[in-house]
Amino acid sequence: MARTTFTRAELESYRDAEVPDLLPAPDRPLRLLFVGINPGLWTAATRTHFAHPGNRFYPALLLGGVIDEPVDAADGMTDADRARFTAAGLGITNLAPRATAKASELSAPELAEGGRRLLALVRERRPAVVAVAGVTAYRQAFGVPKARQGRQSDGPEGWPAESELWVVPNPSGLNAHETTATLAAAYVEVAHAAGLIGP
Repeated sequence: MARTTFTRAELESYRDAEVPDLLPAPDRPLRLLFVGINPGLWTAATRTHFAHPGNRFYPALLLGGVIDEPVDAADGMTDADRARFTAAGLGITNLAPRATAKASELSAPELAEGGRRLLALVRERRPAVVAVAGVTAYRQAFGVPKARQGRQSDGPEGWPAESELWVVPNPSGLNAHETTATLAAAYVEVAHAAGLIGP
């Protein structure tokens, strides 16, 4: 089967499109919620979060044993992929809903609004662990300029005490500081905290 590809013009046609959250049904537990910055154009085109041939999110989850079936980030998730992902208690949302070519195209008010939106979602669904992928976006969304990666000692005002808040590395291929192996280690840590995998 041919690998999914798009022309630049095709991708540009998805600018500002919104990609719905991928969450378990409301009556099913949400154990680990990953939070991206915003959808990329490839994500909007495939309707798959963290989708792009260079994105290491799904390879890192697979390497770490957080998921047990590969997801092709170029082709996007199948319905079966989505069902397996959410059945495991995993979910994905974004700070900002609109698709852009680069996260740097988002404004500070958009990210601050994203922080408020995330807080509302967490208060509604009460995930065991929330993992924000990208420390810079986390700092901007919640006004904590000195935040570091790892578990946060406290969340913003109103954050549910039962939902641990973590900042993990951004899996984008543009993040040259990380490898699939280092991303896997970070994602295993939050999956363990969420009770999804053993130590």
